[in-house]
Amino acid sequence: MTEQTHALHVSQVGEHCKLLRLPTVALSFERLAQEAVRGKHTHLQYLEALLSAEVQEREAGTIARRLSEARLPRVKTLEEFDFSKAVQLSPTTIMTLAAGGYLARCEPVLFLGDCGTGKTHLATSLCVAACRQRKRVRFTTAAGLVNELLQAQHENQLGRALMRWSRYDLVCIDELGYVPLAELGAELLFQVISERAEKASVMITTNLPFSEWTRVFTNARLCKAVLDRLTDRAHIIQTGSESYRFRRTMEKLGGGAKPAEASRDASGHKDRGGQDTSTCDAEASRDVSGGNS
Repeated sequence: MTEQTHALHVSQVGEHCKLLRLPTVALSFERLAQEAVRGKHTHLQYLEALLSAEVQEREAGTIARRLSEARLPRVKTLEEFDFSKAVQLSPTTIMTLAAGGYLARCEPVLFLGDCGTGKTHLATSLCVAACRQRKRVRFTTAAGLVNELLQAQHENQLGRALMRWSRYDLVCIDELGYVPLAELGAELLFQVISERAEKASVMITTNLPFSEWTRVFTNARLCKAVLDRLTDRAHIIQTGSESYRFRRTMEKLGGGAKPAEASRDASGHKDRGGQDTSTCDAEASRDVSGGNS
């Protein structure tokens, strides 16, 4: 084959790849053909290597898009989380969640704990794991989501906004409880949560035990309805009360880790070692409803 004929074939293959939208094949077919000749590969082996390169590149592109669409504040992974400093957490439980079974079963995940105990890191890591499984994920703060919904309502676009949020495989709502919500905002947030019940997963991080959620949802009936939906079949992970950030700061100052001051447990009860529970605690439910659950 002359150089002119070779160049013509290369050009034609490139055009075919352009029409078929196979950019990785277009970039790789000549190099892989040379490797196939040197390695004495069969035609099928060459074709398999070529198509595998295209598939891998597309998967990488899909994951990159999912991570971008998720709008994570920072990309953090479970490999970066130091479980040795979070003895109340079960690594097995977290790794099981990372496998994604809860997404297929449309189960909620709740992280309860004081500030600095790793709630957002763990939630972000599970969002990253879901993106790597090519799931559609969206991360937001409770205040950010409420503001978006209020703006949509003001522009008569609330229905469209709610539909957009319903399309994600996983919605992670961070910092629930840090900022009190006005009644209208709380009602709009409830609509997002209610729409996803048994249809798609929602993940929550909060610094409040269930008995104090009336500080966020001041309407007791609405609060009870929110808890009812979020705790049904939920994975409830308690991250404790000792701030890892504070301990790290003290270690940098040379003072060593300081014991945490006595404070309420994140769940309002004795630590359960990070084990999953599937229902809301009855006492917390009574506290929220103001009577028997």
